[in-house]
Amino acid sequence: MINYILQVVLFQVLFLAVYDFFLQKETFFKWNRFYLLLTPILAFVIPFLKFESLQKGVPNMYVEQLPTVFINPEAVILQTVEIESSINYLQIGFYSGIALFSIFFLIKLFKIMQLITTNEVVKSEKFKLVLLNKTASAFSFFNYIFIKRDFVEHKELSIIQHEMVHCKQLHTLDLLFFELLKIIMWFNPLIYVYQNKITLLHEYISDAEVVAQTDKKNYFNTILSQTFNVENISFINQFFKHSLIKKRIVMITKNKSKKMKQLKYLLLIPLVGGMLVLSSFEDKKESNIQEFPIIYEVISSNEIVENEIIENLKVEESSKVLKKNDTLIETLDVPFSEIENVPVFPDCTGTEEELKKCLQYGITNHVNKNFNTTLANKLKLESGVQRIYVMFKIDKDGNISDVKSRAAHKSLEDEAIRVVSSLPKMIPGKHKGNNVNVKYSLPIAFKVDGKSTKDEFPKYTKKSIDSLISENVNVDLPFAIIENVPVFPGCEGTEEELKVCIQENITNHVAKNFNSGLAKTLGLKPGIKRVFVIFKINKEGNITDVRARAPHENLEEEAVRVVSSLPKMIPGKYSGKPVGVKYSLPIAFKVD
Repeated sequence: MINYILQVVLFQVLFLAVYDFFLQKETFFKWNRFYLLLTPILAFVIPFLKFESLQKGVPNMYVEQLPTVFINPEAVILQTVEIESSINYLQIGFYSGIALFSIFFLIKLFKIMQLITTNEVVKSEKFKLVLLNKTASAFSFFNYIFIKRDFVEHKELSIIQHEMVHCKQLHTLDLLFFELLKIIMWFNPLIYVYQNKITLLHEYISDAEVVAQTDKKNYFNTILSQTFNVENISFINQFFKHSLIKKRIVMITKNKSKKMKQLKYLLLIPLVGGMLVLSSFEDKKESNIQEFPIIYEVISSNEIVENEIIENLKVEESSKVLKKNDTLIETLDVPFSEIENVPVFPDCTGTEEELKKCLQYGITNHVNKNFNTTLANKLKLESGVQRIYVMFKIDKDGNISDVKSRAAHKSLEDEAIRVVSSLPKMIPGKHKGNNVNVKYSLPIAFKVDGKSTKDEFPKYTKKSIDSLISENVNVDLPFAIIENVPVFPGCEGTEEELKVCIQENITNHVAKNFNSGLAKTLGLKPGIKRVFVIFKINKEGNITDVRARAPHENLEEEAVRVVSSLPKMIPGKYSGKPVGVKYSLPIAFKVD
């Protein structure tokens, strides 16, 4: 949403810049009116237009983003849920502004109605004259012309002629259109700029028609002869508005613009074309972040937590940690999206898609096992979810090179570089039979709390784990360091195939058994809702310690029920011994 608003504002700035520099001094008043009414609408619409041909014209991402490595996954998920459940002050402020500016608009409208009901109204065939006794004004609102009684008695007909043009050409509709935009985007100052410009343009249009029928000198005298108290209402056409009089006189005396200058309006073509390319580029750039699934489709924890963290950190102080790829992206030999054969992690086999997943698992596990998890707490960082962004290259010899990182502290950057640099040599990526360089970005997420929580994993070493297992102590290990994953009934194959199989079967089980009609009965607001479940497959293979967080207690209970009904499995193993393995399972669905 924020990205959309920024695009709208940017496009309106560009449209106004073209108007100011090339169009406003020309006498093509009707064309300018059309321009000022069309371009704010285009600014709202263009960000939604995603043409595939333009997206293909934008360079593909040269850097493949790996799934986020969660150093303490449960803590990160709980942090995310807490942020989501907190009050959305931005949303409250937005709707409060709409309510406030709606009230301002109704007050102005009430003032107009009050003038009509408290003054004499003279009806004619095409308009209605409202004769004002106290207010020395001349303005129009739809087919009502408000004018001081003295002007009528002194037969100041040019003023009435001027206001009749406003009525005939429905200029009030233009101003009300911008009043509506001011209510919806009350925080956008460019709407006020637009309204001021079209108000001035309305005066040019009316002046031009009146001057064509009357003497210019007499019309000037009418404008300048008296001083008037103007109604401070933004959606009426005011004849005597002091700030506009000088500009109106200058425009009245100006010679008509040559028709050749109408070619200036062709500037809209490259301008709109550039905006479409920009909006397509924005869409392409964000395609690395997968969309949430809809209607009870369960997805992997990496995907949904990645989205959750990014979205919530954007609301908070994202500028501190989400400066991803802003200085690190460099040109590659071949974009990842076009490479024919991805790099191969040691011992990985299978199809291209299986090799890609295996590479991701291999890098994730390596970082989880080797990253110094105690470092962050020693650095006294701000509490909350912290992120490290690492860029590296698997070069055409299969070596890890050009490792760079961005983090909240230099020590974290150095640690990330050390761990990633220690990745094993791989079979390099290939394109058209040649070895090529491939660049990756690797986000690492962890929670800095200043205190431990019961959900965090103990900081085991291999020696300590073996010692606890030999003493027959229950040990719960994070999925990233387990040697043999739990096996879902009916699954077979390599470790990587077993990982994929258990994820798919748990996903299918939840999607099949979750009460899909429950959310609709709870009165939840429309939008994407999330349930976060944490559970354990213990050393006997049973599902235990199931807990859930959701927007409603009934959703939590349903999630616990469904996950608890998972079948018994072959337990995970470490050093050949059964151990408990903890999982996090996000569930996303849409409430219409």
